Amino acid sequence: MSDKAQPSFVSLNPCTDAILVAVAQPEQILALSHFSHDSRSSSIQPEVSARFAITGGSAEEVFVLAPDIVLAGAFLAPSTNQAFVDWDMQVETFGIASEIEASFAQIRRIAALAQQPERGEALIAEISDAVRAGKSDGEDAPMSAVLWQPGQIVPGEQALVTQLMQQAGFSSHSGAQGLGQADYLSLEQLLANPPQVLLVAGGERAQHHPALSALDTTKIAPFDPALLYCGGPTIVRAMERLHQIREEAS
Repeated sequence: MSDKAQPSFVSLNPCTDAILVAVAQPEQILALSHFSHDSRSSSIQPEVSARFAITGGSAEEVFVLAPDIVLAGAFLAPSTNQAFVDWDMQVETFGIASEIEASFAQIRRIAALAQQPERGEALIAEISDAVRAGKSDGEDAPMSAVLWQPGQIVPGEQALVTQLMQQAGFSSHSGAQGLGQADYLSLEQLLANPPQVLLVAGGERAQHHPALSALDTTKIAPFDPALLYCGGPTIVRAMERLHQIREEAS
């Protein structure tokens, strides 16, 4: 590590990008992943991500920036990881958080690496407040819901977004039909057995087909794909949106 009081970072993963921006000082962040400058994959608000440089993810780009710590996803290419090892760079990898508590663990880990534990706890408190505020009061039965993701796939029971939906008072309609993680849901299947609520996060033609307007008893609502895959501060916006949809559908 350099002689600076606080370590510097390059993040190569959109989910660690979002947490790092929330818990580190801006001057600690040398670059984020290129995903965070793409609205289709970013978990950071555009006006925030635009303040930071990005890399394409190559080892050479990171080497030039000379960070103290590299944050990466669990699927970092072995050759890239080996290059970092050869250059004596500290690499910290993170998997996909499949539940709220797992996301809290990642926040605490990144905050500790950034020497900003109090910022990590503040983010956790913000997320906890959002989950409580968006949580169904339990008096009404859960509403059956399908989250129709890009590619016409649905999330599995172990996905973080599924847990958030449950917290907000939804039950997995696709799960009740035996569909699991990344299973394909056709328009015909949906029309034959519609849920009470349909969250549309994809842009495929079938997901915006005129036939959907015939589902008189189904509340159809758009859901930002940027809220699907990451934990951390993304949970706040996801819970706010789910709570809004639940209120509108009640």
